[in-house]
Amino acid sequence: MNSAVYENIKLYAKILKMPTFTQYQDVIRQLKPNIGLDEMLLELMKKECYSRQDNQLKRRIHTARFPVTKTLEELDMSCFENIKPTFIQQLASCDFIKKRRNIIMIGPPGTGKTHLAIALGMKACASGYRVMFRTAATISTELCEAKDIYKLSKLESTIEKADLLILDELSYLNFNRHQSDLLFKVVSERSERASIIVTTNLEFSRWTEMFESETMVAALVDRLTFKS
Repeated sequence: MNSAVYENIKLYAKILKMPTFTQYQDVIRQLKPNIGLDEMLLELMKKECYSRQDNQLKRRIHTARFPVTKTLEELDMSCFENIKPTFIQQLASCDFIKKRRNIIMIGPPGTGKTHLAIALGMKACASGYRVMFRTAATISTELCEAKDIYKLSKLESTIEKADLLILDELSYLNFNRHQSDLLFKVVSERSERASIIVTTNLEFSRWTEMFESETMVAALVDRLTFKS
């Protein structure tokens, strides 16, 4: 191999942002003997395409900030007494994101809510959607801190860009009026615009234990359950 030629290939591959083209020798070795130039080029382009798709998926998963990696294949379906596997597969198609619908998961601890939420989030990433995963406590803290340092608009814009927002563990924190208002604004602005998944241990009638205003609770539940 001519080293000067190879260095130029590396240079142009970098300029064109096509790094897999530097691996052309590996691709050629895997091809059938006497293959045509056009077919070799096609295989190189396929490899570049698959590499980009894989890197994009990794970036979407990293940006989502899932606490752990969970898949539907690992999900214990026995936890869901009244939910059929076909319904889970329907959710996994991510059609609910396309239709801008929400999913509300209510049940006691240990019933697989967070696992299912993460698994659906992973499916959404694989389908090309932008996902943001936060516990209710974490997003509440982030919103308050952003407001204190005058960066609330920037954070709200980031949240708004997510095709799917997952709010996990909306159960364990009592929100003051300030936190409630910020959280309500996030949910309200996504209504009919983008999807939310919420996991909670508390039925709606007990949400007044988390929020000070019963009026706000009613409005929050209304926003979340509309087209859910």
